[in-house]
Amino acid sequence: MGHFDKHVFFCTNQREDGSDCCGNHGAQRARDYVKNKVKELGLSSHQNRIRINSAGCLDRCDEGPVIVVYPEGIWYTYVDESDLDEIIEQHLKNGLIVERLKVPARGTPVDTPPLRDDPSAV
Repeated sequence: MGHFDKHVFFCTNQREDGSDCCGNHGAQRARDYVKNKVKELGLSSHQNRIRINSAGCLDRCDEGPVIVVYPEGIWYTYVDESDLDEIIEQHLKNGLIVERLKVPARGTPVDTPPLRDDPSAV
């Protein structure tokens, strides 16, 4: 077993040219929120060993903001703290993938279900 049970990387990249990136969508603030929440819930203790980190560009700006959770290699996008709370509760705490926030793997066919709750996608 590795040093951490789960390692969560937040893309916090800020592009110098001002083009769209995770940093433009409050990624650092989101990372700080999750880091504090995980600590508050006791998920970052020696017993649970979940680590929240910032990362540079993860090369998925068009799907951002994004995070990736290892060792599973599950990619998520999020809009607000309620999305982040759901990832904490379901994935980090209970080991369940949050399908509605999951970013499809590269090369996934175009007809995959939408990432977010979309009223037109019934």
